[in-house]
Amino acid sequence: MALSTIFSALDLRDGFYQILMRESDIPLTAVSTPSGMLWEWLVMPQGLKNAPATFNSRAVDGKSEVEMHKEHLRRLFALMRKHKLYANLKKCIFG
Repeated sequence: MALSTIFSALDLRDGFYQILMRESDIPLTAVSTPSGMLWEWLVMPQGLKNAPATFNSRAVDGKSEVEMHKEHLRRLFALMRKHKLYANLKKCIFG
């Protein structure tokens, strides 16, 4: 991003909680409640060692050309739509 000149910022609603856990990893998130119930996370909880890296890997880099940046935003919006990720438009800034 050091050579980038155009940036956009998106504020994802519920951040990590939009990222679904792999089916095989769900049992690894299990915790026992005081009432004896077992709780398993279906979405990525905060506090996992790799949660920030996983979340950040989905971020968009700034691009130096306006059209490239627009195309990347279009791709990002298509992926967000496909994976049912929602942005808080009031906090978004588009370059």
